[in-house]
Formats: sequence, C-alpha cells, structure tokens
Amino acid sequence: MDLGLQQKVYVLTGATRGLGLASARELVADGARVVLSGRSKESLDTAVAGLGGPDHAHGVVADNADPATAGQLIAAAKERFGRFDGVLISVGGPAAGPVLLAEDESWRSAFESVFLGALRIARTAAGELGSGGVIGFVLSASVRQPIPGLGISNGLRPGLAMAAKSLADELGPRGIRVVGLLPARIDTDRVRELDALGGEPDAARERATAQIPLGRYGTPEEFGRVAAFLLSPAASYLTGVMVPVDGGALRTL
Repeated sequence: MDLGLQQKVYVLTGATRGLGLASARELVADGARVVLSGRSKESLDTAVAGLGGPDHAHGVVADNADPATAGQLIAAAKERFGRFDGVLISVGGPAAGPVLLAEDESWRSAFESVFLGALRIARTAAGELGSGGVIGFVLSASVRQPIPGLGISNGLRPGLAMAAKSLADELGPRGIRVVGLLPARIDTDRVRELDALGGEPDAARERATAQIPLGRYGTPEEFGRVAAFLLSPAASYLTGVMVPVDGGALRTL
C-alpha cells in the first residue's frame, strides 16, 4: 500500500533513539523527510547519518520544555526541506516511583516537559499546519491502565490524551488530524531500564511477557510502522484516536 509519504516533511521530537528514531526510519523508508530533535548534537548526528544523511533528515538540539523549541523545529523543517506536514511528539518518561513518594518538584518538572511542553509543540504546530496536516503524540499504555511504579506517568498521560482528543475536535474543521499512540512493552532502552528497577530484570521481563497475549515484547520497528501509517495520508479519516501498540496487553477496549 502506498502511504502517500513521498516528499512529506515531519518533525519528530526526542527521536535520536527508541520509538522516535524507529518512527523516523519508517517515514524516511517510504519517502518522507524528517527533522529530529534531541538534547545531544552527537546523538543527532548519528541518527541523521543512520537515516541516510542530510538529504533525508536534519537534527536540531532542543528540549521540549523550552518554550522556544516548537517554533525552532517547525522553522527548521521549512528552511531545510521547504514544507511542514506534521509532528510526532514523544513526551519522554518521568522519573519512576509511587505517587506517595513523588515530591512536588518532581510533579512540576514532569508537567513542564511531559504535559505542557507537548501541548506547546502541538499548539504551535496547529498554527502552521494546513488541511491534511497531522499532530501525533507518543504516550503510553498508562493512558488506559496504570503501570505499577510509574505514579507520575500514570497521573499525567491520561490528561494529555484527553487534551489531544479535545484538540482533535478543535482542529477537525480545518482538516488537521490529531492521533495518539499507546506503546506498552516495546523492547527499548527505557523499558529495559524499567525492568531493571527491582534488581531482577530477567524476572521482570518474564512476568510482563506472561501478560501479553502475543507472548513477547514488541520491537521498535513494529511501533514505527504503526506511527508512520497514522501520520500518513493513508490514515486520512483517523483522528481523535488512541492506538495501543501493545501485543494485546491492555485489558480495556
């Protein structure tokens, strides 16, 4: 199936590794060009080279929590590739720990980056996109089901998903779509770090795998293919949806 990605230009935040980079790889493979953000020039340079070099990708050192980031990324897309068709906002993972032990400052810091930073980028993107544009959020299965030990994430991500749903209503009349992805146990550095928190990563992985109907962790490539489809014109009648990429692990509809 032709996804219609030829010559499209997408911004992907936090995309030097893991799910963001996997999504960028699938977009580029189908003919899109991408602007990546990350906190390290070295990691951005490595990611851009892996995506085929400057004809296909461009890196910008930026932090989602910085109010200037959104405009900077969109300007880079237009300057480097001449257009801007959509954004995939990876909101990162707050510090692990239960709700009762999370200090106020931890909540404030996470809100700035995970919640407000993501909405700021979406809001700025909405002002620059035309009909056919798309705003995607990489969220978490915690939108629908709390994940043990991730109290801050469990608190913030459902609210961000509902804000995205509201944004879909607001932008729909302009032909702009808003979608969300809910990854669960995808085999990334972040998930391996979470598995290791209790000191027995192999046992933690075994327990988590037992709760997944497909009987295994997903791969970043599997996530990236879903993201590329949702961002593409092939998904032109999908908006306001939150799509689990979880191997069936979520027990909700």
